[in-house]
Amino acid sequence: MPASDEVDRIVDAWSRERPDIDFTPLQVLSRVDRLARHLDRSRRSAFTSSGLEPWEFDVLAALRRAGDAAQLSPKALLQQTLVSSGTMTNRIDRLVDRGLVERHTDPHDGRGVLVVMTDAGRRQVDAAISVLVAEEAEMLAGLSKADQERLSGLLRKLSLDFD
Repeated sequence: MPASDEVDRIVDAWSRERPDIDFTPLQVLSRVDRLARHLDRSRRSAFTSSGLEPWEFDVLAALRRAGDAAQLSPKALLQQTLVSSGTMTNRIDRLVDRGLVERHTDPHDGRGVLVVMTDAGRRQVDAAISVLVAEEAEMLAGLSKADQERLSGLLRKLSLDFD
């Protein structure tokens, strides 16, 4: 068993003060929360080193995952990034201003718009994902491949109710 961590110390203290409560959920979710904070810092660093804000990466990554055309409707981007319509409009405007995306008329619906990633956007998101994956691999280096797969499966099982 690994050495004690901060969550162990917190749970031990609570258990002394409130022995009537089962603190098992804290043992799991407090660690998830603490890891999420470390992950957020690491991701911000990866994006910053590639010249992107986290929200810019989210939009560009959705476009990059769309395949060769690297284009999506604003509605599709909303669904993938979980932001409001007004927020997405603002984000698209700012990405257009930076030259990372362009707005094109949807050829199948003259009233519709497609957001298309530019070559500059592709270069930046590709650089960011390379740095991100390397940093995240480093974060997981203390776990064997089998442990990483087991943890991924457990987290997937837990998150299915929220997706």
